[in-house]
Amino acid sequence: MRKLVLTEWVSLDGYTAGPNNDMSFVGESFDEEMGSYESQILDTADTLVLGRVTYQSFAGSWPHVPDSPTASEPEKDYARRLNAMRKLVFSKTLASADWTHSTLLREIDRDAMRRLKQEDGRDLLIYGSANLVQQLTRLGLIDEYQLLVHPVLLGGGTRLFGETERTRLQLVSATPFRSGVALLTYRHAEA
Repeated sequence: MRKLVLTEWVSLDGYTAGPNNDMSFVGESFDEEMGSYESQILDTADTLVLGRVTYQSFAGSWPHVPDSPTASEPEKDYARRLNAMRKLVFSKTLASADWTHSTLLREIDRDAMRRLKQEDGRDLLIYGSANLVQQLTRLGLIDEYQLLVHPVLLGGGTRLFGETERTRLQLVSATPFRSGVALLTYRHAEA
């Protein structure tokens, strides 16, 4: 069975972005080791699950990276792989989703998502998309949470989980990076 896996950059105080959607904290800690993690997790999936804001950010940049003279070869490779993946975009307001292999969905259908996870293939991967993550968490659809906790307190911004019901998780692994970022992987705890 395929898993729905969240990979998320988050500050120590639980924000995915600071005030005014500032994500500069990610670049402050991003290094070759984190790049290797990003490449490896992409290898586990064949479908991206995105909310509107993350989709617009990704679709506005990644399709152009393979032809960019300033992009590094690893960035170009990563972009080609993202561009080739199937994308499920959840938005009530987006007029269209034109990035290659994108399907626009207006709302989350719990049963359809469960059926999708039963299909053959690799995992489904969620990047960013805090609002969508909150909805999927409330519906119990996320199977694994891979949180890249950055050594910074943002003090405000966009919370990853916001208002959620109590959900018991089990720590599967903890991997410290030289940059001070810690990769914490959680799954639902057995009852």
